[in-house]
Amino acid sequence: MATFARRLTLFDLVLIATGACIGSGIFRTPSQVAAALPSGPWMLFAWVLGGLVTLAGALTFAELATAMPRAGGMYEWLTEAFGGLVGFLQGWAYFLVVATGSIAALALVFAEYVGYFVPLGRAGASAVAIAALVVLAGVNIAGVRLAAAIGDALTLAKLAALAAIVVMGFVGTRAAGAGAGAAPPAGAGLGAAMIGVLWSYGGWQHASFVAGEARHPARDVPRGMILGTALVTLAYALANVAYLRLLPVDAIVRSPHVASDAASVAAGSVGASLVSAAIAVSALGTAGIYMLTAPRLYWGMAERGLFFRGVARLHPVWRTPVRGILLQTAWAIALILAWGTFEGLISYVLFVDWLFFGLTAAAVFVLRRRRGAPADYRVPGYPVVPAVFVAVSAWFVASTLVAQPTQALAGAALLALGLPVYAVWSRRRTRSAS
Repeated sequence: MATFARRLTLFDLVLIATGACIGSGIFRTPSQVAAALPSGPWMLFAWVLGGLVTLAGALTFAELATAMPRAGGMYEWLTEAFGGLVGFLQGWAYFLVVATGSIAALALVFAEYVGYFVPLGRAGASAVAIAALVVLAGVNIAGVRLAAAIGDALTLAKLAALAAIVVMGFVGTRAAGAGAGAAPPAGAGLGAAMIGVLWSYGGWQHASFVAGEARHPARDVPRGMILGTALVTLAYALANVAYLRLLPVDAIVRSPHVASDAASVAAGSVGASLVSAAIAVSALGTAGIYMLTAPRLYWGMAERGLFFRGVARLHPVWRTPVRGILLQTAWAIALILAWGTFEGLISYVLFVDWLFFGLTAAAVFVLRRRRGAPADYRVPGYPVVPAVFVAVSAWFVASTLVAQPTQALAGAALLALGLPVYAVWSRRRTRSAS
């Protein structure tokens, strides 16, 4: 039977972690953050705080990746720490909504910004989004090296776009009143702002899903996640400084497309067009990374008999999980046809995603108690660093439940739906083993 080919370098893993974070969030959510914290210094504080929280998560996950550098990442760690049911529910949630919903939403963002240049109706945008997913699926089927190379190129392009925005912010003409705003509200404002911030930082964990294809997984997967989150934190902080230099805070609050508006101030319509193209590329690149990484998680489930058996087969030549990629693409297309809007797709992703973030970080405590810390890498500041990330994850889940109860309960219902599915597949696995 074919096995994964170990072709990914540290450079690839850093760009996977970086590219999976930088999708559409930094170009869309600053208005949400500014609405909650209408003060330049407090806005920057929120983005830096989000980076520190994300780095705490990466430092924690790095210990798990060092101890168990397996394809599937979080699924494998949760299964080892808490048993098959918890691991299955994480994989089930990723297939049903977290990964596929994000892929579909990012494809729609890509189509939205294509519509900036070529007018598209709703049906046209859905068609462009679906076509993009079909192309990405073909690239990922053809081999991990090709998919990683294209993902690297798109990630470098989006970093170049952010760098261009930063340069415009520092050398362009500063708008009257830029950066000025009202005093920040009390604690509730920071909490509301962090929802948008932490959404924008999500994705770095995808570097762990492809551990089975890393040349030196125990060494490079942890480094890839840590370096990737550090790079994203720097890029986000500088981008927000640029926004604040070019736009007043109240203009940021009103703008659903902050990056384009900031570029328009600095470089006119040409700058806005270039940034719109960059956002389209950014969304497409992140969708491509999710398309690459998530099927490795489904492969791990299928290997244990807890998913469709065919998903555990790799192509004999390309060494890729073809059936997992096709199944994921088909479901993402179904979500596009069913929902058709970015907001409708992501509204119930966050609750489920951060629930498993917290559980995965807690796995460090469980596994240390059982087998001790790995010799090659230990999370610095243990137990404080992982405990902080677990606490933030719990707060984020609770905040989502309060702020968006309908979506959070829908996410919980999807997890509950996985219970009978797990029971059926577990019985089949037991029968096939006997």
